[in-house]
Amino acid sequence: MRTIGLIGGMSWESSAEYYRLINQGVARELGGHSSARLVMVSVDFAEIESLQVAGDWDTAAAMLADAARSLEAAGAGCVVIGTNTMHLVADQVQTAVAIPLLHIADATAAAIERDGRGVIGLLGTRFTMEMDFYRGRLANKHGLNVIVPDEPDRTTVHDVIYDELVLGEVKDTSRQEYLAVIDRLVARGAEGVILGCTEIGLLVDASVTDVPLYDTTRIHAEAAVTWALGS
Repeated sequence: MRTIGLIGGMSWESSAEYYRLINQGVARELGGHSSARLVMVSVDFAEIESLQVAGDWDTAAAMLADAARSLEAAGAGCVVIGTNTMHLVADQVQTAVAIPLLHIADATAAAIERDGRGVIGLLGTRFTMEMDFYRGRLANKHGLNVIVPDEPDRTTVHDVIYDELVLGEVKDTSRQEYLAVIDRLVARGAEGVILGCTEIGLLVDASVTDVPLYDTTRIHAEAAVTWALGS
């Protein structure tokens, strides 16, 4: 088994999910008392969030690059950035190390392609929904037609993430708001919806909607398990 390197803390709520899902995946595949070989550097999300708001992506990239180098030095064989938004600096992180970075958008696109879907809705932070680093990768590298919510839905989705989910607050009123946003994406032609922030799966899942959902936390964790086991 190869050692996974996880950059966590963005937020720690979703990082805990990554840890659980990766270990469950290894146990499922290997059985017995098996668990994952994993090292993690957990950053302070307050610092990252301030840099996001300020648009200081270069400093954020340097912080995550340092985290990746620490993982490599600790024996990790790959880097998993446990957040969608900070894949904005994925290229800088990959450049900092010799080990591969497992990109969350590529893993998600592969799951969508396996299901034969071409038009997909995207929920996430405002950065993920509005900037090109994520939508562009899905479209240009994987040929997906990506639909994002209109305003004010984008503001609703973003604010619930930062004001509630990263703080561990899961509210039924927000769940209903998200479900309404999902329904509006479907009405515009979405064949499924990417939960493109690693906390959104704490709020909505297949138990509350019939719309096909692509939980990026779960998909990314499974990709890490597949890499670790070489399968």
